[in-house]
Amino acid sequence: MWIIFAFLSAIFAALTSILAKVGIEGVNSNLATAIRTVVVVIMAWVMVFLTNAQTGIFEISRKSWIFLIMSGLATGASWLCYYKALQIGEASKVVPIDKLSVVITLILAFVFLHEQFTPKSLIGCLLIGAGTLFMVL
Repeated sequence: MWIIFAFLSAIFAALTSILAKVGIEGVNSNLATAIRTVVVVIMAWVMVFLTNAQTGIFEISRKSWIFLIMSGLATGASWLCYYKALQIGEASKVVPIDKLSVVITLILAFVFLHEQFTPKSLIGCLLIGAGTLFMVL
């Protein structure tokens, strides 16, 4: 089932880029990010209440709170940078560079989470990196 959600995530991420590029025209990129964020927050809390997950908020550990907050800060920084890049650059160039996050994530997962870095992972990282350069240049 995870693969279905992963593909849906990719589809929605692609739509996000195209819709944002059109919507950000003539709008300050920070303001656009704030509007997007409000929509995401509302949508997320609607899902929390629809699935009755709100009761779990008091069971979250201190460590989880810290890392979720840091993840939120990283997300915010990513979105602010992404929207600024999207506003001043071409979507066909900004998006591939943004997707280098896949390569960076694999490296960070190897270093900090001690996940396996296989020959297949290495080849995939090299191909993504090369493909990004090919698309951007």
